[in-house]
Amino acid sequence: MSKLWQARFFTTVNHLRDLPRTSVPEIAFAGRSNAGKSTAINILCNQKGLAFASKTPGRTQHINFFSIGGAHVAMHRHDPINMDELQCLIADLPGYGYAEVSGDAKNHWQRLLGDYVQRRDQLAALVLMMDARRPFTDLDQQMIEWFAPTGKPIHCILTKADKLNRNESINVLRQAKAKLDSYVDEDGEGFPFTVQLFSALKRIGIEEATAKIEELAGLADDGAAPTPDESEE
Repeated sequence: MSKLWQARFFTTVNHLRDLPRTSVPEIAFAGRSNAGKSTAINILCNQKGLAFASKTPGRTQHINFFSIGGAHVAMHRHDPINMDELQCLIADLPGYGYAEVSGDAKNHWQRLLGDYVQRRDQLAALVLMMDARRPFTDLDQQMIEWFAPTGKPIHCILTKADKLNRNESINVLRQAKAKLDSYVDEDGEGFPFTVQLFSALKRIGIEEATAKIEELAGLADDGAAPTPDESEE
């Protein structure tokens, strides 16, 4: 059973100075406001309302953190987290690319996200959500270019794959791999970038994404966690 199912809300921050003072690995989820990021997080964590999608996409300009370890979701949901048992944090970054966001909000988003992905030592990897029908927009590429110099992994999840037929899916995945292979460092070496197809609606790619995220976070599946009961609040 996935350790991601233990995820609980940890904290929310709007400035770098308020980032959690922890040393555990962090896995950041990023993507355009309409890429299905919140839905994917909820599916992967087996919880309906963990990540909240704003009714006005792009309005949320803060980072939400969810904890893995130190507490079990299905038991004593509201008990304090045992920080000694904390294993990982999931960082839900603000969605980007929504036209109605003000200039000031966009500037704040750029500073917050840019500084976080470039300077956060605890950040172990980036999970980049992109609509499979429209991957690698200018802002997606900007996020990749911000993060690439760190040398850390990026796992691209191409959402809404159910909207594609089989041939389209094969072509999109091949083109995405070629695009990621085109990023090289100063020595011409490739980066640790990976990509997969995903659909929350058809439950495509859930096991693949779970395994990759657990690998990136260093989470061992020891089977110790209880099965979450979504009926408990």
